This record gives sequence, C-alpha cells and structure tokens, in this order.
Amino acid sequence: MAKITSLETGLHRVPLPVPLTDSTHGEMRAFELNTVRVRDADGAEGVGYTYTVGRNGAAVDAVLTREMGEIVLGDDADAIERIWHKVWWALHYGGRGGPTVLALSALDIALWDLKAKRAGLPLWRLLGGFDAKVPCYAGGIDLELSAPELIEQTKGNLAKGFRAIKMKVGRERLSEDVAKVRAMREFLGDGFPLMADANMKWSVDGAIRAARAFAAYDLTWLEEPTAPEDPQGHARILREGGLPVAAGENLRTLWEFKQYIAAEAVSYPEPDVTNCGGVTPFIKIAHLAEAFNLPVTSHGAHDVTVHLLAACPNRSYLEAHGFGLDRYIAEPLRIEDGFAVAPERPGHGIAFDWAALARLEA
Repeated sequence: MAKITSLETGLHRVPLPVPLTDSTHGEMRAFELNTVRVRDADGAEGVGYTYTVGRNGAAVDAVLTREMGEIVLGDDADAIERIWHKVWWALHYGGRGGPTVLALSALDIALWDLKAKRAGLPLWRLLGGFDAKVPCYAGGIDLELSAPELIEQTKGNLAKGFRAIKMKVGRERLSEDVAKVRAMREFLGDGFPLMADANMKWSVDGAIRAARAFAAYDLTWLEEPTAPEDPQGHARILREGGLPVAAGENLRTLWEFKQYIAAEAVSYPEPDVTNCGGVTPFIKIAHLAEAFNLPVTSHGAHDVTVHLLAACPNRSYLEAHGFGLDRYIAEPLRIEDGFAVAPERPGHGIAFDWAALARLEA
C-alpha cells in the first residue's frame, strides 16, 4: 500500500498574455491557478491543479490546505475511488459544488498522476487507451475582436496546426454575431469545423433566435447558449433552434450530466476535469455519454484532458486552451495537423516550472 504522506498546495495568479473577454465574465487579465502535490511513502509525487477566471482561487486554496490533508493523509493513494467518495461525503454538507469540487478535482488529478507514474504508464494508457491522437480545436476568447481581427487570429491558429476553430458570440446585437459568423464561414470555407460559444449569454427564447440565425453557417455546435441551471431550457434550444448544443463546463457532478442527457438537452457533453470532480467522474461522464451514443468533448486543462479523451472511443474534439499556462510547463501540448497528441511520459506528463510559479504566488 502506498500511503499518502503529504500534500503541498499553492495558489498562483497567472497573468494572461493579452486581456480576454467573453459575454459573461467581462475582461480577464489573469487566472488563478491552484496546485496540489501529493506524495506517498516511497517519495513518489503526483501533481494536480484547477483554476478560476481571476476570483475564488483563495476559497479553493482554503479547502485544499485546511481540509484535504486531515481527510486523506495516511490513506492508500491507489484507492482513488474510495478517497473520492470519502472527500465528497466529508465535505458534502458545506461544499456540494463550487470551490470544494474544484479542490477535489485537483486532488483527484494528482492521485491519478501518481498512480500512473507508479505504474510507469502515461495516464491515457492506464485509463484503457484508445488513440493517442485526439481531434482538437483552438478555443479563443475573442468576443470583442472585429471580424478582420478574428480572421487574423484564426490564421495564426491554422499555422499552429489547428483544423477546427471556436469563436465567441453573445454581443449586444445579434446582427453583429451573425456578421462575424458569416465572415468566419466565408474565410474557412464549407465543411471546416466551426463552433460558436455564447458563455450563457441568452434567455432560452433569445438562444433559439440566435441558433436559427446561425443555421445557414453550418456550425458544429452552439455552446452554452443559456444558464447551466436550466436543462429543460437547453432541451428547448436543441429541439427548436436547429443546431447541436455543447454544454457542461459549468456542471459540477456526474448527476448533473445525467439530468442533461436524460432531458435530451445536450448533443456534446462537455466536462472540465478541473471542476467536475477530477479524472474519476470525467471518465464516468464520458462513458455515460457513450451509453447514449453521444460524443464527448471537453473544456480547459488540455494538457490533462488529452489523456482522458485519448482513452474514450466516443471522444469528439479536445478544446486546446491553455490560459497562459504553456509558459510554465516544460513540454506543452503538441498539435499535429488538427490532432492533439497525448504524450507517452508517465502520468499526465505535466512538469510545472515551480520556481517561476513561486514568483506568481497570490
């Protein structure tokens, strides 16, 4: 048995190379990165992380530093399912979502990293293995860019090897969104995968109106058209809007995904491993989607998530979106002709520059 002997946590404020804007979060100049390093009695280490879009990182850090050690120190690091449920129920009454689940996600990622390292396997192989090459798209936060600026950004992403693009929508005037979607379709040509992300901007009726306005431009999906608390509204949008719907980056549990899938409210379930509870529930969500013949996509944390989708036969697209983290990782995600390649390094293979991150401590 590999007992957990220590947890080391960190909170870092990571400046973004350029300010980012979407329809609900406003302008973002930095993200908050929470890290946890789990060590066992043999001295092996697993690394996990989660992030927020500039606020609440301190709340996540408080859960990691104050609660997690007391709950898991001395436990068998390989018994990840048991640890997950132990933490979930220990913190359930005061933390069934929000910062608590983000903290649990970071811990769970670290435990899977440790388990894969101890096995000498990359995480995607430990999880069953399907295909190391995962289709991916460039996910920009580009709501305020003009159509020419968006096209210039897209040219840069195409040069990096991307063969699918997601753009932001949700401006105050729908006509402005339609004009930018039209410009992107004309630039990319017919058949090129193009997604649009509204970041929960609209009412249900507003989203249906927008979906119908975008229908002529062959979007792969319309993402997060309305508030995540409304699966029935998403079902109406999917049914009446005429476009596939991607949703889930703001869902926090396997059971919330079950509600969406049962309500026929989502075409592409979209968990984020850093906020849905970690690797353990992410894989369950992917298998639940598979049982309903749905393709699974992802949000954020692409360096971890590439392993998870590489283990899933029903994966669709990986979102490649590092939020500025590439500068602090030894070997960032590799993109080759439209595919992200899961590395063969043991664990998830992320090696942070801890000295650089220490200078960003919040």
